[in-house]
Amino acid sequence: MKTIQIADAHKLPFWQRPEALLFLLAFAMPMAFSTWSALLNNFVIEKIGFTGVEIGWLHTVREIPGFFAIGVLLVLLIMREQVLAVISLLLLGVASAVTAWFPSFGGILMITLLSSIGFHYLQTVNQSLQLQWLSKERAPIVLGRLVAAGSAASLLSYGVLVLTWKSFDLSYNFVYLASGGITALIALFAHFAYPKFETPNPQSKKIILKKRYSLYYALTFMAGARRQIFVVFAAFMMVEKFGFEVHEITALFLINYIINMVVAPMMGKVLAIKGERFVLVFEYIGLIIIFLAYGGIYWFGWGLVVACVLYVIDHMLFGLAFAMKTYFQKIADPEDFAPTAAVAFTINHIAAVFLPVSLGYLWAYSPSFVFTLAALLAAGSLVLALLIPRHPQKGNEWRFFKLIKG
Repeated sequence: MKTIQIADAHKLPFWQRPEALLFLLAFAMPMAFSTWSALLNNFVIEKIGFTGVEIGWLHTVREIPGFFAIGVLLVLLIMREQVLAVISLLLLGVASAVTAWFPSFGGILMITLLSSIGFHYLQTVNQSLQLQWLSKERAPIVLGRLVAAGSAASLLSYGVLVLTWKSFDLSYNFVYLASGGITALIALFAHFAYPKFETPNPQSKKIILKKRYSLYYALTFMAGARRQIFVVFAAFMMVEKFGFEVHEITALFLINYIINMVVAPMMGKVLAIKGERFVLVFEYIGLIIIFLAYGGIYWFGWGLVVACVLYVIDHMLFGLAFAMKTYFQKIADPEDFAPTAAVAFTINHIAAVFLPVSLGYLWAYSPSFVFTLAALLAAGSLVLALLIPRHPQKGNEWRFFKLIKG
């Protein structure tokens, strides 16, 4: 396939432009990952007999490739980011497709590791491509739409599961094969149907650590720690405590993504008008309340309806994290997008390597303590978000520096 300069991409048919490829990647990834997530808790509890301890180990293994996302820079020495994104998507699809073939503790850890390599390398490179291919003016709007596109894919996956799981007595193997196979086919289409896009700012292949990016690094670290508690334990709670079946937990996911399809583009517009600090402060205040309320489910015996409402709001708030991308885009040197995306994913997953397994043991003692810790992490993120300037740019990365200079 020929190489096209980004500046000339507008001459291509709309469906072949860089923005269209970003939407295709945003749509394809959840086809496999969302289905994998929807079935996971029921699969490991029913077929392998997992408890909170084993689920903690599983998610620790799942996050190891994220911790080593810095390895993307080595791969980029021999291939383009766009090619790596497509290969990663293909690996995610294939590994997800065969998940049910490994119904043992060791087997599920191995196949999860492989699918996670595809997922995390795709996420790392995709973030870099978004920042390179989208202008600073369009990025907030388009990123919101990309979140909506991912939500639409998840909505489709969950909708099909809800309608067919019990009606057609589907098996875990059939659903994993179908969803992973579709993702793999989309990856092959993306490889052959799109030209290779050349950006005007060649990306550095070295590890980039700059002092002026320190607030972005800190926000990324806290987001990773906080996210683990939601990803690992919120859905697990719905299955373990309330006995949700596959079609029921999937219906809850379905509601999440319907809301995200509506809210994410709106928040993209709010981000463009009000700025990153406003959006992130709103997210973190909401998360503090939500996590404390999760603890209340165990402290005060709140029921299923409360848990479902909290879970939906929780998921909606996590969708606002794209404000961190636009903050970095505004303060960064263009050639730093790829190496810093790799560094950021590694920083994001530092806590992910040890938190799931350690909190798995804490969960066995007291689930409410796990959610209390999450509220404290969200409070730390709130403090950091308050340091973001109203108009971040190179030389105005955070308000504290501005106060020192003033």
